[in-house]
Amino acid sequence: MQINKLFEIMVKHNASDLHIKEGQPPVFRVAGQLSRMQNTPAFSAEQTTELLSPLMSEDQQQTLEAAGNVDFAHFIPDLGRFRCNLFLQRGALSAAIRKVNLKIPDYDELRLPAHVAKCAQFEQGLVLIGGITGSGKSTSLAAILNDINHHRRCHILTIEDPIEYLFTDDLAIINQREMNIDVMDFRDALRAAVRQDPDVMLVGEMRDAETFETALTAAETGHLVFGTVHSSGCAQTIGRILDLFPEEKHDQIRSGLAFNLRCIMNQKLLKGRSKEIPRVPAVETMFMTPIIRKLILDGEDNKVADAIKMDTENGCQCFNEVLEGLYKRQLISMDTALKAAPNAEELRMAMSGISISDSGGIV
Repeated sequence: MQINKLFEIMVKHNASDLHIKEGQPPVFRVAGQLSRMQNTPAFSAEQTTELLSPLMSEDQQQTLEAAGNVDFAHFIPDLGRFRCNLFLQRGALSAAIRKVNLKIPDYDELRLPAHVAKCAQFEQGLVLIGGITGSGKSTSLAAILNDINHHRRCHILTIEDPIEYLFTDDLAIINQREMNIDVMDFRDALRAAVRQDPDVMLVGEMRDAETFETALTAAETGHLVFGTVHSSGCAQTIGRILDLFPEEKHDQIRSGLAFNLRCIMNQKLLKGRSKEIPRVPAVETMFMTPIIRKLILDGEDNKVADAIKMDTENGCQCFNEVLEGLYKRQLISMDTALKAAPNAEELRMAMSGISISDSGGIV
């Protein structure tokens, strides 16, 4: 296929993403920045169709026509695996394609904080990773699951749309189910999962109330469940979960979270300060502690962010503290840190050695 030549260029130049659309040449994302392919004419609508259609099976083409978009994975031996999203825009076919590394990186390779490894040591409960698309959530989850794979005799079951990283069984046995290939309906796959004797489950994105409630039930019944959410911070994730449910169910969900949630991580992928380290993860972390459990039960979500700042002994760390640490280690620039900070002025003061006391005074 002609598009395989573009995949080869992605790998050669270590591009993370490829964008194809009518009226543009191929556009690659390298080290977080978009770059148009030089000396290449823009594609016509007919050319984008000719280029992208061979990637799809007949079923995938039908999904595209019915829904306006389709997700799938494309594998090329000796080159790599690519996560493809094809979609219609202004009546023409476009694509956003991400390169997935064949090797699953470990914590050190990803520059994840050491306390992330705690998530692989839980026997039961719910672990959530938040962040926007492209923030590295899937890669961090793959590192955690592979850690479990290398250190625990258990059954890991994943439900993915599509499968990104391919695991090789070590101490664990791993079954990976892909939407629209192994199972047609995500909710059916999730309901069936608890009958497939898993110890550890990856349920993908928490899209709706039923998905979250089923995952929470699995955690309550002794499974270790991992999932992702789109949220801007650990404290905000609690509100985002509650928003999935009607008001009358909030107390029930709060109780389920308080006693089964083990950790929320929220991740941002930032521009590195050097060519040697082009991308750096900033990971806010909230482990469930007695104080945070009580705040969730009492509905005092507005105090959770302060509790995260105070409870560093248990591995909790807020975004501003993470960003300050990355800046001091010269991994990111001050401008990058301030742009990513939820409270830029507070971070600027901290970098200058100024802090605010609990009573609101400057120290």
